[in-house]
Amino acid sequence: MLEKPSEESSLVIRKIRAVSETQLLERLKTTAFFQKQTPFFGRGVNIGNTLEAPREGDWGPRLKAKHLDLIQQAGFDSVRVPVRWSSHASNTAPYTISPTFMKRVRWVVDEALRRDLKVMINIHHYEGLYANPEQHSDRFLALWRQIADEFEGAPPELVFEVLNEPHDNLDAGKWNRLLADALPIIREKHPERTIVVGPANFNSIDALQFMTLPRDRSNLVATFHYYSPFQFTHQGAGWLGDESKQWKGTTWIGTPEQQRAVRNDLDRALRWSVENEIPIYLGEFGAYQEADIDSRNQWTRFVADEAIERRIGIAYWEFYSGFGVYDPKKQRWHEGLRDAILGK
Repeated sequence: MLEKPSEESSLVIRKIRAVSETQLLERLKTTAFFQKQTPFFGRGVNIGNTLEAPREGDWGPRLKAKHLDLIQQAGFDSVRVPVRWSSHASNTAPYTISPTFMKRVRWVVDEALRRDLKVMINIHHYEGLYANPEQHSDRFLALWRQIADEFEGAPPELVFEVLNEPHDNLDAGKWNRLLADALPIIREKHPERTIVVGPANFNSIDALQFMTLPRDRSNLVATFHYYSPFQFTHQGAGWLGDESKQWKGTTWIGTPEQQRAVRNDLDRALRWSVENEIPIYLGEFGAYQEADIDSRNQWTRFVADEAIERRIGIAYWEFYSGFGVYDPKKQRWHEGLRDAILGK
């Protein structure tokens, strides 16, 4: 069923379990697994629209050392650095990554680590892989061999995320098989480094249940992304077409119903984490700049604090572009948004 068979399929549900939201969270908090957890990667921010743009600078500023200074001085614990390796590697075997681009990624990693920021790098926006997994799987694995070689011996504060938001034709079944191939390649040079894995369908909470985990889950963390309610967080987002314009004016004021929806979603992610005994990380959440700033601040603070209460680490999307917490033109923070992420 996960691989879209041409013939009709049926699904038999043998057991349905209902638990009230308050009872579920309190039950999860009593488990031994939960009690030994801390929020993985703390409170962080994505360096989005930078190294995962087709070319750095296409979608926003080029990252500079002063930007990392600002992030560190503000009190963030970590940065997630999305990287579009696929635009900087040859299309034929051995699929060599551009030395210039590799050097650039290395600079970002080293400079962030030097500022005592934990760093996560991934493979991001590999559009060919999403569209045609069979054609691009060898190239994807070759990219990871090169990344693993380049960062062999790096401090443990550097973490690898295997792939951002598998989707399209890279469905759960195909992604599970590719993930099973990728992990041993990374582990060959990084047997103890933390590796982050996320489910298909854009790292959605609903798809966590379909992700196949290896037997050895040591140094493994799962991730999900959260942009709900979507008509609020993506109102006016030009890449979504005219429909998003119709969402303009959607607010989030923290009504009991709005809060309950967020709590229920995060509880589902936490329940999956506890039942599978694997830490979980909110790798992206954010609201686009077209939403009113008061709603953005309230939604961001609520999601961040509720996640941290569940010992789920967070990374806001993102630093200085369309969802940004920092205005690069005015060279100043959106202070309410920054404080909301940091819990101040």
